Amino acid sequence: MTLLKDETVQGLGGSVKVPDYDRSALTAGIVHIGVGGFHRAHQAMYLDRLMREGKALDWAICGLGLLPGDARMRDALKAQDGLYTLVLKHADGTIEPTVIGSIVDYLYGPDDPEVAIEKMADPRVRIVSLTVTEGGYNVNPVTGEFDLGNVQVRADLVDGAVPSTSFAYVTEALRRRRDRGTPAFTVMSCDNIQGNGEVAHKMFVAFARAKDAELADWIEAEVPFPNSMVDRITPVTTDDDRALVAERFGIDDAWPVVCEPFTQWVLEEKFADGRPPYEDVGVQVVEDVMPYELMKLRLLNASHQAVAYFGYLAGYRLVHDACQDPLFSAFLLAYMDLEATPTLRPVPGVDLTAYKQTLIERFSNPNVRDTLARLCAESSDRIPKWLVPVIRENLAGGGEVRLSAAIVASWARYAEGVDEAGAPIEVVDRLAEQLTAVARTHERDELAFIRDRDLFGDLVDDDRFVGPYRSALASLHRDGARATLEDLAETELD
Repeated sequence: MTLLKDETVQGLGGSVKVPDYDRSALTAGIVHIGVGGFHRAHQAMYLDRLMREGKALDWAICGLGLLPGDARMRDALKAQDGLYTLVLKHADGTIEPTVIGSIVDYLYGPDDPEVAIEKMADPRVRIVSLTVTEGGYNVNPVTGEFDLGNVQVRADLVDGAVPSTSFAYVTEALRRRRDRGTPAFTVMSCDNIQGNGEVAHKMFVAFARAKDAELADWIEAEVPFPNSMVDRITPVTTDDDRALVAERFGIDDAWPVVCEPFTQWVLEEKFADGRPPYEDVGVQVVEDVMPYELMKLRLLNASHQAVAYFGYLAGYRLVHDACQDPLFSAFLLAYMDLEATPTLRPVPGVDLTAYKQTLIERFSNPNVRDTLARLCAESSDRIPKWLVPVIRENLAGGGEVRLSAAIVASWARYAEGVDEAGAPIEVVDRLAEQLTAVARTHERDELAFIRDRDLFGDLVDDDRFVGPYRSALASLHRDGARATLEDLAETELD
C-alpha cells in the first residue's frame, strides 16, 4: 500500500496516471474557497490537464476552507501534499484512476485568518474561485438582496472583527490589494446558481458597501465576476470508494474523488489579470454563458430534484436504480420536454434532444452510485433556484406546470420525514426543522408547505399551480409515489 505523497507518487503502478510535471515548479495563482469533491473533480482536474501539457504552471491552486467541516479536508490534503486520486467510473464498468497534482497548498482560515488573507493579497494570486454551495451567497430568498441580518455577517461587519465569512476574507484581501497598488483579482463563482457571477458580484459588493463604501466603489470598478456553468456528477466519497482505491490500485488515499466521465465547463471571458488557457483542455470560453446555464440548471439540476423525492419515496436509494426504471425515465423526459425546454433560450452548438437523452444515460450509470439522499439534501436552496423559475415562466406564458407541481408536492411529502413504510427520513436542509414541522400539518392544511413565500413567492395564490399540486400531494398520501407517477403517465406522458 502506497501512502499518497510527492515522494511516493511516481512509484505507483502503470495503471494509474500520475503528474508528469514538476510540482515543485508550480506556484499558486488561484485561491479556491470551498474545496470539496466537485471542485477536485472539475476545476482542479482541468488545471491538472493543462499542467500535463506544460501550461498554467503559475496557476496552481491554494485551497481555503472556512467552515468547521473543512478541517477534515485540511488534514487529508496536508498529509498528502495536496495530491488525491480522481476515479472516473464508466457505465461499462471501466474504472480510470488519475492522481491530480494541481492543488499545492491548503489553508484553513480559522487556523490563522491573517495568513489566509495575505495569501489572497499576494500579487501572484489572480483568481479567487468559489464552490460554496447555493446557500453560501447569503441571498435573501424573497428580496434577492444580501442578507445583512445574518448573524455571521453582522459579526464580520464590526470594526476589528476576526473574519469568518467568505465575504469578510475576500473584501479584506481586496482592500489590501487596493491600498498596496496591487491589481484586483477576479472572483470566479463555480456554483450552481443562475448568473452565478452576477450573484457573487451583487453579494460581495453589498458586504463591502456595508463595511466601506469607497472600497465597494473600487471593487465595482476593478473586480470582474465572470459567470460560469459547471457540470459533472460527483457523489460523496464513501469508505467503499477508499477501499476500491486501496485494493485495486494500492493507494492509501484519505479522500479520493469518484465521478462520471462526462464533464462540461462554460466560462465567460471576463478576467482582471489573465487566466489559464482553459480552452486548450475543453472549456468553452464564451461571451454569454446564460443559455448554457439555463439548459443545465433547468434540465439537469431540476431533473435531479424530479427523481430525488419520488425515487426515495418509492423505495429507491441510488439514482441509477430509479433512472433505469422506465416509469421514472419517462417522467424525467416529459418534464424536460414539456415544461423545462420551453423556458430555454437557443443554446449555441447544442442539440437539446441529444443532450436530454445523454442526461438520462448519465443518471443511469450504475457505477457512479450517486445517492438519492444527496439529491434530496438542501432542497430549500435548490428548488427555489432550479425549479420555481421554470414554474413562473410557464405560468407567465400560459405553459404547462402539472409535472413541476408534482415535483414540488413530492418534496413536501418527503419533508414530512417519514417514508411510505413508516420509516424515518433524515431531512438534510438548513431549514429542516421548519420544513418538517410545516409538512406534518398537511392533514389540516394541504397547502401549508407552499404557503412559505420565502421559498415559493406567490405560487400559492395561483390556481393553475395549486390545482395540480394539491392533486399530486393527495395522490402521494393516498396511493404512494409510484402510483402517482403512473397516474401522471396516463394523463401527461403518453
